[in-house]
Amino acid sequence: MIYFDNAASGGFKPSNVIDTTVSVIKYLNANTGRSLHRLSQTASSYVYSCRKKVAEFFNAKNVSRVIFTKNCTEAINLAIHGGIPKGKVLTTALEHNSVLRPLFTLEKKGDITLDIITPKNKRFITASDIESHYDSTVSAVVINASSNVTGECANLLEIGEFLKNKKALFIVDGAQAGGHIPIDVTRYNIDMLALAGHKGLYSIQGIGVLILSDRVTVNPLIEGGTGTESFNPFQPDVYPEKLESGTLNLPAICSLEEGIRYVENSLSYVSNYLLDLTGYLIDKLGFINGVTIYSNKNPVGIVSFAISNLPSGEVTEILSNKYDIAVRGGFHCAPLIHKMLNTDDGGLIRVSLSPHNTKREVNALISAIKEIANSF
Repeated sequence: MIYFDNAASGGFKPSNVIDTTVSVIKYLNANTGRSLHRLSQTASSYVYSCRKKVAEFFNAKNVSRVIFTKNCTEAINLAIHGGIPKGKVLTTALEHNSVLRPLFTLEKKGDITLDIITPKNKRFITASDIESHYDSTVSAVVINASSNVTGECANLLEIGEFLKNKKALFIVDGAQAGGHIPIDVTRYNIDMLALAGHKGLYSIQGIGVLILSDRVTVNPLIEGGTGTESFNPFQPDVYPEKLESGTLNLPAICSLEEGIRYVENSLSYVSNYLLDLTGYLIDKLGFINGVTIYSNKNPVGIVSFAISNLPSGEVTEILSNKYDIAVRGGFHCAPLIHKMLNTDDGGLIRVSLSPHNTKREVNALISAIKEIANSF
């Protein structure tokens, strides 16, 4: 199958990721931080090594504030439910439900008031958009680094510069951007960055990350065993133990370190390759009658489009069953951007490319879309 659903989960895993994961499963089935025997200590050293690698890759200054979760959704929920002070929260119409639902829940509880910004350019959020809604009551700004629907990227440096020295926390959903574009949490003044390991960072599924700045205090959503302070009736107040109860997913953590090793020296190549490949696909789709394109070329590999009078789900089913091509149709768990784009009736067909997809595969998709568009 030609796999173009990398925004949901990366379809390619490098050999170093696979080999390390298998090796850990076979030879290192020990719990970290719980015992003094050699296997447990080795497991703990591997976890620390991955924390350090994550901190280096995203330029986080405090290794202990690299928190492992089971996925990016859990990381975002931890940031929002555990770390946002009461006040007004700014977010955007571009966000995934992983951001929107916990924010709506906090608003319903009366903990925050929510201000949802529609970007002036109808594409990506800017510092000007934030500034026009900002006042002294804002406690947090929550945005994605890249839209999972269109692939548009926010200017994190510009927004971080605006928020520098302000009381509001800067929280970033990096699910689509991690491993595709540079994200420097220190330079961009990001207080909390949530990441998905299994997309652009090449890990196996089951690992997410939340990186915290030193000015953030986050309360745990889950409490329990940490291997430390066993007689303390409350959760330890030190990071990372404060936010990591229970057994960590050691194979996935080790795979994440190997995934970062794989991508760290090729980040500019990844960005440029996906810019070229998305640009090529957009150009070719533009010549097909009935196709409306909702993406510009971008470094995260996402191209979304619609075919006149055809529900997106029907098109994706045809592509799978007849052409053996995997894409995603529907609303991509991001309802507000579809309302903004007026695509909330039939949704969009999302093609999400990886650096391992080729023009030959893209040409096969273009040929299939031509046939589908011309047959209805």
